[in-house]
Amino acid sequence: MASLLELKEIFRNADAVCFDVDSTVIKEEGIDELAKFCGVGDAVAEMTRRAMGGSVTFKAALTARLGLIRPSWEQVQKLISEHPPQLTPGIRELVSRLHQRGIQVFLISGGFQSIVEHVALQVNIPTANVFANRLKFYFNGEYAGFDETQPTAESGGKGKVISHLKEQFHFKKVVMIGDGATDMEACPPADCFIGFGGNVIRKQVKEKAKWYITHFDELLKELEER
Repeated sequence: MASLLELKEIFRNADAVCFDVDSTVIKEEGIDELAKFCGVGDAVAEMTRRAMGGSVTFKAALTARLGLIRPSWEQVQKLISEHPPQLTPGIRELVSRLHQRGIQVFLISGGFQSIVEHVALQVNIPTANVFANRLKFYFNGEYAGFDETQPTAESGGKGKVISHLKEQFHFKKVVMIGDGATDMEACPPADCFIGFGGNVIRKQVKEKAKWYITHFDELLKELEER
């Protein structure tokens, strides 16, 4: 098991850094915001809490929550334009600094591609570096389900994405940063996990993560160390 010092060394010399999005890169949980927008906020927030605690499988929770929300294409677009996701303080600077050092940055999210791509553009991450769930719509724009073949639709999906990235790009050191149980379980194959509690503190993650931060400035300072 790597010590905190070793984890910091991995972070400073990483080939790639992967971020969770909801409650990490942005302040909100995207699915909860979509649920509120569609008028079923309370019921869906309770399901999210259970999913984040790891007591139900991610896919089961996602299917149940989307079955309640049933968002149309138009509702998703309106949510993005009327209530754009709020970036977490320090994330823009951190991504910029990682890019300056030649470190590739990816967003790996159990949220939705259209919302996550909007976030990626705000922080200058290419949309090709986004891995998220895809909503499906009928030709009239009504909700038609989600793409169940995406790795992020499954428990353990974030780890599968990281394995794929290591294979494709021959990355030796990959860091995963996130607030939830699904982020923590992506290490391994990630070589380092950094728990993030700047927006919401998940007890299980705070207790188990060797490296736990509450502000991205802590990581910026770490990059200045070298």
